[in-house]
Amino acid sequence: MTTSIVVDNVTKSFRYQYHRTFKQLVAPRSRAQKAEGQFKALDGVSFEVAQGESIGLMGLNGSGKSTLLKLVSGVMRPDEGRVLTRGRISGLIATGAGFHNELSGRENIYMNAAMLGMSKEETDSKFDDIAAFADVGRFLDTPVGNYSSGMFARLGFSVAVHVDCDIFIADEVLAVGDRPFKRKCLKRMKEIRESGITMFYVSHSAGSVKRMCDRAIVLDKGKVGFDGDVAEAIKFLHYDGDDDEPDAEEGSEDERDDALANDI
Repeated sequence: MTTSIVVDNVTKSFRYQYHRTFKQLVAPRSRAQKAEGQFKALDGVSFEVAQGESIGLMGLNGSGKSTLLKLVSGVMRPDEGRVLTRGRISGLIATGAGFHNELSGRENIYMNAAMLGMSKEETDSKFDDIAAFADVGRFLDTPVGNYSSGMFARLGFSVAVHVDCDIFIADEVLAVGDRPFKRKCLKRMKEIRESGITMFYVSHSAGSVKRMCDRAIVLDKGKVGFDGDVAEAIKFLHYDGDDDEPDAEEGSEDERDDALANDI
């Protein structure tokens, strides 16, 4: 089986600073206190992902999920260890990432697609599909600085899901947007999963991870706390009672998709 992602003993640290008040500056006791330091967002993280796996990346806020996705996507480099990936990577790590506020939606589609590795010819051939999926209407030719957060999400997600890729990354991006758009995104992500593309999906929603993922990795204070069965990962996080979802056999497909769209 082909390996899609290798994360080998990865550590990533960040420097932090805080500003003292005037009272703290003049108080003798505070003069010896450090005004800066470092913290490890990731500490010795290791795992491998096979081509075609759908991985749910879970954990509490601040556990290092977004940092890990940025390392996998190549936005950042680890301080220690290595991250290896195979093939083209697409996805959406942050709403509106890579957009220029003064450019129109049309211009940002081409710029964002180029950043994701698409040629102008590829973008030309898929432009109508991208614009139709985003469905921002007449605002396509207006500056994206005037867009709402939901419109940002529509445009960014639309570009990302039309890239021919080997690894697809999504970091809580479906938290923004109206219900019909969430359903449309959910349907597209199912198609991505079923096509054999490796998917890395970050969500706090137990229901959506159950439906979308084959395996879950739980980060706990920058370390891998659990790696394995999705249901066990949810129990590890004590999420099992927080996110009820209809069983697969209950209700119509549309009703189940509605429930999941609300989870995302």
